Amino acid sequence: MDDVETKDKVEIQEELENLEFQVYRMQENMKEIAKKWKILGIEQTHDNSWVIIYIMDDGNTCKIMLDDCDTPYRGMWDFSIQAYYSEDNNIHIGDIKGDANKGFGSICMDYLKNLAKNQNIQYITGDIAERDWDHLDRLIHFYEKHNFKVEVDYNDRSGEIKWNSLYQ
Repeated sequence: MDDVETKDKVEIQEELENLEFQVYRMQENMKEIAKKWKILGIEQTHDNSWVIIYIMDDGNTCKIMLDDCDTPYRGMWDFSIQAYYSEDNNIHIGDIKGDANKGFGSICMDYLKNLAKNQNIQYITGDIAERDWDHLDRLIHFYEKHNFKVEVDYNDRSGEIKWNSLYQ
């Protein structure tokens, strides 16, 4: 019984130290990020890591960016969704860049959908290109999880995605 209690205490101590480190790193990273970008928020990933979400929006393009709090900010995001405002008042996703399966994409997508809602933009659209074919199943799952309608032309190796804010 003592081994279990001791192990739990050791694990709790390690988790506390990790959290303290992340909070310290978050403070330092936020200072640096805020010098150049608008910070939108902080979130916790599915593995309990803390991340900072920030944006570049010049009215033509927008980029939702994310920085983890495990490493120092060195002027470059760890994950981003890059998009532009189309002529028909939609947001069109141009690219999603960063490591997969960390929860970063879901966090950034939620912020992009909130941006669209706050600006009364009804649709977020995007294309599935041949370069996406090596991770097509993962991409379809991601978009469907975020309530996008996904259409894929398997012969042409292309597709389209569309999210409608009225159905959210």
